[in-house]
Amino acid sequence: MEEATEAAAEVAGRLRIDRREFLQFCAATATTLGLSSGAEAAIAKAVEKAKRPSVIWLHFQECTGCSESLLRAEHPTLEKLILDVISLDYHETLMAAAGHQAEAARKAAMKANKGKYILVVEGAIPTKQNGIYCKIGGHTAIDMLKECAADAAAVIAIGSCASWGGMPSTIPSISGADSSPTGSSGVADVLGKPVVTIPGCPPNPYNFLATAVHFLTFGKLPDVDQLGRPKFAYGRIIHEHCERRAHFDAGRFALAFGDEGHRKGYCLYKLGCKGPETYANCSTIGFGDVGESNWPVACGHPCIGCSEKGVGFTKPIHMTAQLKGMSPPASYPGIVEQQGKSSFASAAALAAIAGAAAGGAAMLAKNLGKQDEAQAQKKGE
Repeated sequence: MEEATEAAAEVAGRLRIDRREFLQFCAATATTLGLSSGAEAAIAKAVEKAKRPSVIWLHFQECTGCSESLLRAEHPTLEKLILDVISLDYHETLMAAAGHQAEAARKAAMKANKGKYILVVEGAIPTKQNGIYCKIGGHTAIDMLKECAADAAAVIAIGSCASWGGMPSTIPSISGADSSPTGSSGVADVLGKPVVTIPGCPPNPYNFLATAVHFLTFGKLPDVDQLGRPKFAYGRIIHEHCERRAHFDAGRFALAFGDEGHRKGYCLYKLGCKGPETYANCSTIGFGDVGESNWPVACGHPCIGCSEKGVGFTKPIHMTAQLKGMSPPASYPGIVEQQGKSSFASAAALAAIAGAAAGGAAMLAKNLGKQDEAQAQKKGE
């Protein structure tokens, strides 16, 4: 820990931030990655000694929400971390250069850091009609992506658009349409090889930062699943650790926005929450650095599955989710009935349910229809 403190002091002085703040960032990154205790020391030393890796950040079919999300990171603020630890050599939204100067900066960074730079791609790539629907500096998005990816040490697709097509890839609800108007595709599909994907609309900035720091610390990217998503962030479904999970297991559901169940904080499954079929860590790390329970479901809106291909921007918002193999959460939230949470007796009952989660989940799925009828009958009375 002494080495970590010394490294943190050096970096803190360079970045003009508090040493404690930098150590907190290292600890938070280690926690997000699921690393063992003490890993923050390795992270601090890596950031202190590592040569600033060159980053080339491309924008295609997107709203820039991923960049905006990353710009609002607070541990420490992105301008202090990225501009001093990572050499951001090309980013159309943030760089001062424009036009020919911007293109020259990109090519110079690629040449000087051949085989060593990190390529980050934000936005889907239109493929129809040879990619004419997106051109930058006279080059199509397809050509620009392939050129930059050829000599990159790592390729990271940030956001659902770059990961699998996202919103631009949605198919219009007109007769005969079988694909999006521009043929929007994800980075891996265009390159024809696996890449690291950080899906979400936008994704949590710390999932990207943790991935980048892992590469900086260990010289390799974190373990990923079959879709290229880092397992530390996308290894479990959102539903498993949702603070409303206790209500799901107890059969308490909101049936309409603003009804009694919704006001009491009951489960949003019947309002179309896609948490049971969406893999992400939203329910465990929150969003926005403004306190606990700061994510859509905690705020009263069902998850739309924005990070899951085939769910987000594909299934209607109010369509109920497919229940995937569920396992019990690590712990159930303590609950008070008057505030829309469960009693001590309920918590004890839920602990018993956890012992047979798979069977319990299956039985619960079968009983959802019966609960609907009972609640509808009660409402009619």
